[in-house]
Amino acid sequence: MADDDKIKLDFRVEAARVAEAPKPFLELFKRHDVLVELYVPRDSDKQGPHDRDELYIVITGYGTFRRGDELVRFEAGDVLFVAAHVPHRFEAFSGDFKTWVLFFGPTRPIGTRE
Repeated sequence: MADDDKIKLDFRVEAARVAEAPKPFLELFKRHDVLVELYVPRDSDKQGPHDRDELYIVITGYGTFRRGDELVRFEAGDVLFVAAHVPHRFEAFSGDFKTWVLFFGPTRPIGTRE
């Protein structure tokens, strides 16, 4: 394993960096078809659909998440999957909400699934 294939993540340290960043996320690792971010939305979640599958791994907090027409309750420790191009957003979340985001797989044109 090369040194750039391994990272150490401490969400407290990274969350402090996000708080000072202009956007509510930080890209922390990118390799081939995998991207890892820390996402800490501020007040509201304004994201739109993405062109890759993604996983949210909730670190802290709780709330509700809209995935297409589905509304899902979440809390720390939950993992939420979203397929590419599916509209989604965190609609209500506690002030301490933080989540890892893993984008993976190839980008897919609109209208394609797996």
